[in-house]
Amino acid sequence: MRTPPGGITPVRPTTEPAAVDDGHTDTAVVRALRKIRVPQKQRNRELALLVFAFIINGAAVVLVQLGAAGEVDPKFLIYLGVLTALALALHITLRIVARDADPFVVPIATVLTGLGLAMIYRLDVHWGRHGWAAYSNRQLAWAGIALVGAILVVILLRNYRVLFRYTYLFGLAGIVLLILPIIPGLGTDANADVWVSLGFFSFQPGELAKICLAIFFAGYLVRTRDSLTSTGKKFLGFTWPRPRELGPLLVIWLISLGIIVMQRDLGTGLLIFGMFVAMLYVATGKTSWVLMGVILAAAGAFAASRVLPYVHGRFENWLDAFNPKLMDGNSYQLVTGIFGMSKGGLIGTGLGQGRPWLTPVAESDYIFPSLGEELGLIGLFAILCLYMVFTSRGLRIGLNGQDDFGKLLAVGVSFTVALQVVIMVGGVTRLIPLTGLATPFLAAGGSSLVANWIIVAILLRISDAVRSRPRVVIG
Repeated sequence: MRTPPGGITPVRPTTEPAAVDDGHTDTAVVRALRKIRVPQKQRNRELALLVFAFIINGAAVVLVQLGAAGEVDPKFLIYLGVLTALALALHITLRIVARDADPFVVPIATVLTGLGLAMIYRLDVHWGRHGWAAYSNRQLAWAGIALVGAILVVILLRNYRVLFRYTYLFGLAGIVLLILPIIPGLGTDANADVWVSLGFFSFQPGELAKICLAIFFAGYLVRTRDSLTSTGKKFLGFTWPRPRELGPLLVIWLISLGIIVMQRDLGTGLLIFGMFVAMLYVATGKTSWVLMGVILAAAGAFAASRVLPYVHGRFENWLDAFNPKLMDGNSYQLVTGIFGMSKGGLIGTGLGQGRPWLTPVAESDYIFPSLGEELGLIGLFAILCLYMVFTSRGLRIGLNGQDDFGKLLAVGVSFTVALQVVIMVGGVTRLIPLTGLATPFLAAGGSSLVANWIIVAILLRISDAVRSRPRVVIG
């Protein structure tokens, strides 16, 4: 089999029974093998890592309280203890129903969620926000909902291959979720039309749409891979797809541009298009698809920057951020965040000791620079390493899968988290134009937190199936 540049082996059809498993084909041999695996090494390793994550989260909150308020408030620690109990409940659930799931995914998501909570709480202490007006209390509530949702997904999604049956239904759901914010009466008056208000709370449907679209892309590419890998014309050393095979890529490209135009949301458009191109490359192994995707993305971004005032402003702030005329208005947030990270230096000012509140929207869009100011460059590198390990575990789960749908789904959702981090970190550090995405697990926002913990649950289910289903050769 030819291996494309980057070392990723293209997904190939498999003739093993697992490729068409519909959730009801477990053999007596497989069930017997599951019962005799008494030692739960994966779960014991996960428990040890979870304890370490709990210690880090608790210490971060205590340091914030001592640094910002000069005393320890036991009430918030009790709330954090409830969140800890829910994380342990997820661990216990995995011991019962998914004992072979990956042991690193949950601890990494837990420590990232805890660090985000500590910084959001630190900002609430400065501004004197209490009760439901405090972002940290709302984030705690959403974190609890997210963990309960992850537990339910792990319990109810006994076999992730069932999702393959509803490929086009998930695609329709993803499109509907993306359209919701522009429906009169549902959208909010935010800078970008990405929020839906139901009166008593608001949510960002695009966060759930990315999961639905990842399921749709995985199922669609499994069904159409043969036509997409057909031979095209060779040009400049690459085999380019034929015009009729370009249809899916062009449709997703147009949908992404539609999101940018109608919702003024550059981030979600880039995220969806990037996810599709990555999954297309894994499904086909053809580098030409990646090159075509990069060309289309660059052309779309250039055209949008020339035509749309919203996108033009983003590019202007990026290219000329330190212009005094822009610093007094549009680029103030970007420049203040950069100054905050420079103030943190190598080791940071210490939790509760910096001034992250000087940056507007520091608890959501700019939580990464806020953490950089108080944790320093070393702390930011540690956080980025956690994201790197999370993504690598997700890619490993996908590439080790026994069926094409599971491979593409795991790779798709893992790449989505990684791409979201790259877009946000690149934006706040002025490597690329800033967009309005949320930093996964860290930033304040219930929609993002729930969606990312659902991704955790999906990865857990796929990894459990990869490890617990031995290949049985008959004949």
